[in-house]
Amino acid sequence: MTTPWGELALARFPEDPRDRLRAWDASDAYLLRHLAERPVAPSGTVVVLGDRWGALVTALAAHRPTQITDSWLGQEATRANLARNGVEAGTVRLLTTQDPPPDRIDVLLVRVPKSLALLEDQLLRLAPAVHADTVVVGTGMVKEIHTSTLATFERILGPTRTSLAEQKARLIFCTPDPALERPANPWPYRYTLPDGIGPVSGRTVVNHAGVFCADRLDIGTRFFLGHLPAGRSGGRVVDLGCGNGVVGTATALADPRAEVLFVDESFQAVASAEATYRANGLSGPAEFRVGDGLAGVPAGSAGLVLNNPPFHSHQATTDATAWRMFTGARRALRPGGELWVVGNRHLGYHVKLRRLFGNSEVVASDRKFVVLRAVKR
Repeated sequence: MTTPWGELALARFPEDPRDRLRAWDASDAYLLRHLAERPVAPSGTVVVLGDRWGALVTALAAHRPTQITDSWLGQEATRANLARNGVEAGTVRLLTTQDPPPDRIDVLLVRVPKSLALLEDQLLRLAPAVHADTVVVGTGMVKEIHTSTLATFERILGPTRTSLAEQKARLIFCTPDPALERPANPWPYRYTLPDGIGPVSGRTVVNHAGVFCADRLDIGTRFFLGHLPAGRSGGRVVDLGCGNGVVGTATALADPRAEVLFVDESFQAVASAEATYRANGLSGPAEFRVGDGLAGVPAGSAGLVLNNPPFHSHQATTDATAWRMFTGARRALRPGGELWVVGNRHLGYHVKLRRLFGNSEVVASDRKFVVLRAVKR
């Protein structure tokens, strides 16, 4: 990546030489050019919210910025990119969206997230640290910035305007208004599940901002809940890519002896999963882990893996995440262990499962979704 201060070597995480997706885009470059052209360089406490792969904090490392991210993969990419470019450990402070925010922010740089709810939640959390002289600049691709995005900045921080577009990217300029009456933070959000979906019928779900389908049960998960494996007695069950944890919670309610591992790469998701589990009075042997799928989980330690894999990485459509999840599941399963997957029919997950496991069985299907079962022989 070419920046006003030189060239940077950047990669996503985990690094894959076959992956053609870059670790930055035009909106990152646009923001850095704008900062370099300002008459006064960024100073004071610099906070970068939503830096996807660490491109921004790596470029701005001389200012000792703080990065706030919801992504474990993004945080690991940042660590690797800082080291790759010779930045000393500890120069950049790495926080998650669940950590207490800084007490004072003099420069706030925002990479607009895909989730408007996550933007709302994080701006509300950071607003008390922003003052009248704080420089607030957002950035994103034109297709990511909507009227609602600008309204969110204006409602929480102050008057907001946008730049002209360059290379399909746009900047957001916000002037903080300390006298602004901000709304209360509505996150996390709780709702009651509908009837007819097995053990979790009528139960409570807790969603932190940014988690998929935060205000309702998505139709893919609903279909999955109606076809979960029954009759499992104890053993380790993994809710892989757990989101709000409703699938793993359903498993724990159906079998109190099951040891359920909830895992996701989103800090917001794992916090939601634990809150959902606790909200339903469960106190069994559950574990809540943020990480890259089942990396770090002992091989052969799981009897059942339940998975609803994503097929987007930010705005890009890709099957790389699903492939890593399936590969990790096969390694983590004991012989005879099973991977159960729900997905859109057109994604063709059965082909990948047959390549990995040598087998794939359709458990249930409708016009949109399919539930597949693969057994580790």
